[in-house]
Amino acid sequence: MSALMKKLVLIALVITFSASLASAESVKVAFGAEPYPPFTSPDASGKWVGWEIEMIELVCKEAKLDCELAPTMWDGIIPALMSKKVDMIMGSLSITEAREKKVDFSMAYFKPNAVVVGTKSMKFEPTPEGLKGKMVGIQTATTHAAYAEKYFTGSKLKQYQTQDEINQDLVSGRIDATQADAPAMTEFMESKEGMACCEIKGEVAYDAAILGRGVGVAVRKGDDALREKINAAIKATRASGEYQKLSMKYFGMDVFGSE
Repeated sequence: MSALMKKLVLIALVITFSASLASAESVKVAFGAEPYPPFTSPDASGKWVGWEIEMIELVCKEAKLDCELAPTMWDGIIPALMSKKVDMIMGSLSITEAREKKVDFSMAYFKPNAVVVGTKSMKFEPTPEGLKGKMVGIQTATTHAAYAEKYFTGSKLKQYQTQDEINQDLVSGRIDATQADAPAMTEFMESKEGMACCEIKGEVAYDAAILGRGVGVAVRKGDDALREKINAAIKATRASGEYQKLSMKYFGMDVFGSE
């Protein structure tokens, strides 16, 4: 191959690569701006890490999206999507009928159970009767808050901005119990403070209308092209085995749930 031909081939490759980069859709991905291990949490350097952060990376790679992480306060996360401050939410957001009135969801990519965790010194069941008279901490604007407000009417409910704050008050004895996703509470129970103070009392009776049909990626109403890209990407991570590998890394099991 002549020197001129080699130069022309190199130029063509550069143009092709540049065009590929330019064609990648840039999107801002929102998730809760508070520690929620093992899903999302900042490390010592401030970098966000966790199962859901790595899932974002997997999905964006498969969908050929140029994704920018956008930590967002939880109670404003859906308004941020609707006002176009972000383009999608991928942060343990359960698919519920109430939320579907505001946003569209991808297929579910994770199906957590809801559990009640309480202090070891108090013996009770994770039921409305068992929690009657107890001080229960719940994170505001979550499915768990909606569940507690409906079923734990005999309890004293205290709302918090973050689950981390709830766990701290549980350790200090300022509240008696909390309800949250099982994987997050399992992570808390493996901490020194969690093991010392508390225990998982059990799963709550499931209410799909409130707790949802699993966790999905939220996009703006009518953004079907992005939603379908995400659906295809989630399926691709399953087909390649990358999803299962990542789940084993963090949970020791496949957390996808039944298809």
